[in-house]
Amino acid sequence: MSSSWNSVGLEVLYQVLGWVAFFAWSFSFYPQVLLNYKRKSVVGLNFDFLVLNLTKHSSYLIYNAALFFSPFIQRQYHDKYGDKEMIPVAANDVAFSLHAVALTAFTVFQVFIYERGIQKVSKVCISITAIVWTAAIVCLIIAWPKSDWLWLIDVFNSIQVGMTAIKYIPQAIMNFRRKSTIGWSIGNILLDLTGGVLNFGQMGVQSIDQHTLVNFYGNIGKTLLSLETVFFDVLFIIQHYVLYPVKKDENGKAIISERVAPLIRPSDKPEEDNV
Repeated sequence: MSSSWNSVGLEVLYQVLGWVAFFAWSFSFYPQVLLNYKRKSVVGLNFDFLVLNLTKHSSYLIYNAALFFSPFIQRQYHDKYGDKEMIPVAANDVAFSLHAVALTAFTVFQVFIYERGIQKVSKVCISITAIVWTAAIVCLIIAWPKSDWLWLIDVFNSIQVGMTAIKYIPQAIMNFRRKSTIGWSIGNILLDLTGGVLNFGQMGVQSIDQHTLVNFYGNIGKTLLSLETVFFDVLFIIQHYVLYPVKKDENGKAIISERVAPLIRPSDKPEEDNV
């Protein structure tokens, strides 16, 4: 019933690209975590981005794990797209999602223990998150009687696509308003970009081997994830290196100028109760 690879070489390349993308994306979380630890501060890291990112990766984990491990959902996938089509989720996708949820949750934990100035999660972000998870629960109730699990996980896939499209926006706006990327790790972005390009390449290899584009629209979430990641990462690279380059002193230390002042004014007192 399940399809197989036509070329051993392409199968090996597919696995290599997938796992290199996994390590690039997985390691992309650590520069921000280490930067927060080094500074003992999360000032400059947008909290809306963190909350939306946690929702995005949680939804993606549900989709990847369900499609990869459930024979029933795999059967529904083959019924919809054809018996010869390969399941578009690889082991590295599941491993990445699990790791991403854990590291994003840990970064949220850092928000509670490190200096955060007057930053807090916006009401808009809270509303979006509440609406998304309420909608997911409603979809679960709808899918349960008919066991339409493929449709349900496609909903979670759509959620992760939507979250990817909007999660970077608060951080990009924050960088623009501050005219600075200090506190936002560029190492995270460079590794994230590498993972996005390799992930897209992995899907291309599978398409070449199978002589079909079904894996692109059969897993539209993974396709859009790669494209959205590349777009926003390029934007952040331009912000960091072109628009708001970090000035350094003779010792190589970053000079934090008055351009960062709008984020925390001298007259403002940190609101310790806000996250």
